[in-house]
This record gives sequence, C-alpha cells and structure tokens, in this order.
Amino acid sequence: MTRPLIGRSIRRLRSEQGLSQQALALRLGISASYLNLIEHDQRAVTASLLIKLAQVLGVDLAALSGTREREVEAGLREVLADPLLGLDSVPEAEVAMLAGSAPQAARAMLALYRAWRVAREDASGLTLPSGRRLLLPLEEARDFFHEHANHFPELEQVAEAMGAALRAAPAEMNHAVAERLRQAHGVAVAVGPLEGALRRFDPARRRLDLSESLPRESRGFQLAFQLMLLEARETVETVVARAGLSTPDAVALVRIGLLNYAAGALLMPYAAFLAAARALRHEVEALAARFGVSYEQAAHRLCTLQRPEARGLPFFFLRVDPAGNVDKRFSAAGFPFARFGGSCPKWVVHQAFATPAVTRVQVAQLPDGAAFLCFARAIAAPAPHWGEPAPLHVVAMGCDVGRAAEVVYGDGLDLAGATVGIGLSCRLCDRATCRSRAFPPLEHRLQLDPNEDTASPWRFEPAGARLGPP
Repeated sequence: MTRPLIGRSIRRLRSEQGLSQQALALRLGISASYLNLIEHDQRAVTASLLIKLAQVLGVDLAALSGTREREVEAGLREVLADPLLGLDSVPEAEVAMLAGSAPQAARAMLALYRAWRVAREDASGLTLPSGRRLLLPLEEARDFFHEHANHFPELEQVAEAMGAALRAAPAEMNHAVAERLRQAHGVAVAVGPLEGALRRFDPARRRLDLSESLPRESRGFQLAFQLMLLEARETVETVVARAGLSTPDAVALVRIGLLNYAAGALLMPYAAFLAAARALRHEVEALAARFGVSYEQAAHRLCTLQRPEARGLPFFFLRVDPAGNVDKRFSAAGFPFARFGGSCPKWVVHQAFATPAVTRVQVAQLPDGAAFLCFARAIAAPAPHWGEPAPLHVVAMGCDVGRAAEVVYGDGLDLAGATVGIGLSCRLCDRATCRSRAFPPLEHRLQLDPNEDTASPWRFEPAGARLGPP
C-alpha cells in the first residue's frame, strides 16, 4: 500500500498557514510533543483527530493524503539520479527526509533543475528581454493547472449560468449553442471544407467555420469553445491575470486551456455529470454517449470534479502518442508521473496502442508499493487526407486501487493476483528481473558476465552499491 505521509502533509499545511506546533496542538487539544511525533509519521492519526485536523487547517481530507509530498519525492529521485550531476546513489531515506523536512527547498531544487534542462536543451530559452524563463511554456501551463487541481469554480459558475439560459438536453446542446451564437452575437455557423484548420472564426464577418472532417461531438465542443470565447473571456482573463505567468506563450496556453475547460463544463454540467459518473460507475464510454461528447472529453471532465463539497473520484489522466510523448497529464490520484523521461514499457498505456478503440485494464504497482487501477484506450483522429497517417493517441486514466470497487473497469479483476509491477521509468526503476527494461537504472553499477545471460536485458548490483570505479 501507499506509504503514509500524512505527517509531512500536516507539517506543510501548518507552515503554509504560519502556525507553530504549539499553536496547532492547542487548537487540536493535544500536546505539542504528540503533534511533533505525528508530523514525523511516528504516531498514527485517529479518524476523529483526522477530521479535526481538516477542520482546523481549513482543508478537505484529500489534502492530508500526502499526494503532494509523494510527487515531490518522485521528482527529487529523478533529479538526483541524473548522471550529469555526478552524484553517488542517494538513499531513499535521504530523499524522503529532504522532501519532508524542507518541502519548499525541495520544490526550489525541482524548479532549478527544470531551468537547467531548459538551458541545456533550448539555450535561447533564457535570453528573453525580461531575462526570465524558468520553464518551457508548456511545462509552466501544466504546473498551473496542476496547482489548481484542474478545477476553476469561476468558470463552473459561468458554465452553469449559460446552461440554465440554454435549457437544452445533451442531444440538443449543439443546436442550442449555435442558436445562442446567432441570436446573442450575430455569429453564423457553417460546416464545410476548411484547409489547414478545424475551426476558424472571422470577427469582422461574424462567421464561424467548422471543418467537415470533425465528428459531431467535436463540432459541439468547438461551438461551445467559441461561445465561451465570447461570453467567458472576462472571467478567463481574471484567472490568467492572477496566475503570474512568465511568458506570453504560457499565457496563451493557459488561456486556451481555460476556455477548453469552460466549454467542457458547459457540455457536461458539474452536478449532472458527477451524478451520472457515480451511477455509471465511471464508465467513460457510457458517459460520453449520455452527454454527446467524445471519450477523451468525458475522461478529461472526470478529472475536473474537484469541488470541495461535491468531490468526484480522484483520477489521474494523461494522453500519449505512439512515440511516448505525453502532451496532456494531470494527477488528482497521486500518481507520480516521470517529468523528465519516458515511462515504463510494461504500463498498460503503451499496450493499448495494439488494440485501438478497446479499453485495456491493468492493476499497476509502483516500487514503493502504491497500486493503481489503470485503464487506457487508443483513439484515432481522422487523417488530414489520403496517405497521411491518422493521428493516434492513448487516453489513460487511473485511481488508487482501494477505490476499484467504485469503477466499472475493476469488475471481475483479481486485484491482488493481476497486479503488474511497473516503475516510473527504466532509469529510475531497480526491478532486477524485468524483461522489458530498456536501460539499466542510473543508481546501480552493472554486473556484466560473458558466461551467463539473464532474463533481464541488464544485470546490476543491488540497491545501495556505490557508483564509480571498483
């Protein structure tokens, strides 16, 4: 099971709120020494104390799960294993201690490492007139959505107000949005050939052109996006202004992401979608059919159900292409994505490419014991023209295996017997017998013997062996 990190979460939240141990202990009705033991994960937390902690700190119980601490640990392991740093193997205990005792310093290390990678891989990235570019724009945008748990109450309110004005069932939503565009904004909608684009809006002519290659659900999303571009722009700009993004490119990415969010919230209203998700046990195909949206749109919406008083099941989400490039990712389930390299070839995400339009399921266990129910589906978009390969992506989701009973994809699985051991990436995984390994782990010395060929492509010394010449 996932290692308990609730003590570190409590310490982080207490520090963020400027409370001393004595002050928080007084509010909880316990001694400061007892709180100190809890913060160092040396004492268990009772259910009643857990509830009181959430109330005193003003957070929901999910904030005490240790998700952020595990993500920092995973990032630190990646950074400290980079061979260009020239470090010996750093023990897991030291990584955990750094992430737990100095979380702000640990995050600063991750930011500096990202900036260093930008400088290595894109030297022009640090030569802007402002002199500031710590992140590639895409990474900065991803961090922005992750920090907000991919949930924006202001946009949910705009979408709910718009939905109340339209008063349309899912089957009628496309027509209702098109009529709103025509009546309220004088925008005419046309569907036909559209070279090099899927949607094109001409503000001067008040005309919205949609490509005839788009399936119905994608046309509906483009209509909703255009409506939100006209009616939710002020709210979106307010959110963008608060973000403090470092480059115009990052601002543009976040702006479009927020408009996409608002469009999804309009087509899949929060309360109705949450109720349907629970009733259908999070079957993405059934949710897509009920709301007239695509599989990917329904999957992404499941990951935005983070309203504190009506929270959905925590899922992670990612979209990956056949080359292994991840262009979308979000984790509310605490899955620690590898940020600086590829992922495990044994993960169901990569297996799904072999069976397009079929949902593949896997119980995946990370080296630290955390286990997740994962499901993935390969989706092909229409090819631009004959002879051009159709764009193919896998959309993958997952949740903690302890919530598998709430998800239809867990039905019939032997959750213990079906578990597959995976790693964050080959270079960070020390599973010695893995036959799918592409690279040896960075923290271990190789053991090469011409007299023996093992099942694993790489043989190496156990954890703790010192790197460097013998």
